[in-house]
Amino acid sequence: MRREIVINATGQETRVAIVEDGTLVELMHERRDAQRIVGDVYLGRVEAVLPGIQAAFIDIGMEKSGFLHASDASERESDDDDANGGGRRGSSYLPIQDVVSRGQDLLVQVTKEPISSKGPRVTAQVSLPGRFLVYMPTSTHVGVSRKIDDREERARLRKLAKELLKKEPGGVIVRTVGEELTRKAFKQELSSLRETWEKIQRAVERADPPALVHEEAKLTSGIIRDLFSDRIDSLTVDSGGLAKEIKSYLGQVSPELMERVKVYTGATPIFDELGIEEQILQAYRRKVDLSSGGHIVIESTEALVAVDVNTGRYTGKKDAEQTILRTNLDAAAEVTRQLRLRDIGGIIVVDFIDMDDPEYRERVYQAVKSHLGRDRARTKVFGISDLGLLELSRQRVRPSLQQAMTRPCPTCDGTGRVFSPETVLRGVERAIRRAASAGESRKLTVRIHPDVALYLLEKEPEFIKVVKRECRIDLEVRDDPLMKADEYRLLAAPSDQDVTSRYAVA
Repeated sequence: MRREIVINATGQETRVAIVEDGTLVELMHERRDAQRIVGDVYLGRVEAVLPGIQAAFIDIGMEKSGFLHASDASERESDDDDANGGGRRGSSYLPIQDVVSRGQDLLVQVTKEPISSKGPRVTAQVSLPGRFLVYMPTSTHVGVSRKIDDREERARLRKLAKELLKKEPGGVIVRTVGEELTRKAFKQELSSLRETWEKIQRAVERADPPALVHEEAKLTSGIIRDLFSDRIDSLTVDSGGLAKEIKSYLGQVSPELMERVKVYTGATPIFDELGIEEQILQAYRRKVDLSSGGHIVIESTEALVAVDVNTGRYTGKKDAEQTILRTNLDAAAEVTRQLRLRDIGGIIVVDFIDMDDPEYRERVYQAVKSHLGRDRARTKVFGISDLGLLELSRQRVRPSLQQAMTRPCPTCDGTGRVFSPETVLRGVERAIRRAASAGESRKLTVRIHPDVALYLLEKEPEFIKVVKRECRIDLEVRDDPLMKADEYRLLAAPSDQDVTSRYAVA
């Protein structure tokens, strides 16, 4: 598989695309007016301690306070290491009221961006990522990324880490890119990360909480540090200045990768030239076509994200079970890609097409797990039920692509749908009858969208005549292209006073 990183940088926005065999699988963006804060370290102040939910709220100087759960408030030994070098929490932790108190100054690090109405999530267990290591200054844990498979190499790296840490405070996790890490490189990066921690401590001494005391590397720098390795075939950037910075960094840590950095100088925007822009637009659509001819439909709710799988026009050449299996296998690949591309987190339920054969269900289940193996976010997959439902959870660190790049529709109030012309007309009728019953006026004018007016003329041509007779009023209906699709206005004579709010209940 060919993997590429493509960077589009302008004065106001930087976008980073990860492409696998020409297909966009991840998209990250950073804007001047919406900086990322995951990884930033703050000296905060405890605002409230809530034993009932085992959490505290920390003022870090943002609009919403940081949420600190008891599991993030005190140091414990990690059970395992995740794919990116972070630790997975155990189940035991000290009660929150025994760890922090109201008014206390506390050093915390942001682990999750503010999402919707929730503030950022923070941890008191600070970790500082480097290219090869994650340094944990308040821990004693030594770990190795699970994606380093070789047992001998894992043992060597653990031994090396323990030797270099010696009796000095702090723990480390060796990241995936740290495979075959030399003693010299290990020592250099560990020393650099310790210097960063010392700078943070000095900043804390001078700070008046709430205050930012350490800023995590921004988008491009973080991507180069975390992702650009020998597993990436090329990195293409449309900014000569940024390419120079990238090569300067690589010259210090991975000079063998410098030749893979390319500068794009074409007249056509880089994302257009490589077909990425069109794939981004498709990521906002509910319906996604499958290569087999079927399709999936993605619906987001407050509680979870539901994905429906359909055969569509694909009928296959063999029996029905084979057709269903092929569609479900295609869907397994596309669903997992869409989760990465749209950065969807939380609970996801996939409604695969029903399969009677347990072996087929297992194949689809294993396909989902296999495709998620390339996902940098932590995921957990559960089996497929008899109804064809598969549940999985995906780590949520920042708002999804849809949350970050769109806003609620002012016409449909965020549902993505508007009332049909017939529904609008029934609402108009009820409003007219209320106005007539209240004796508002003997003459009313109704303004409606042209689509509703067309429906009235074609489907209910007797509407005006019937309402005039039954309500005993003079009624005029006008189409208005400036109206919203499901909006209407009720005007009372003689001055065409707008009385809609009085009578438009439903």
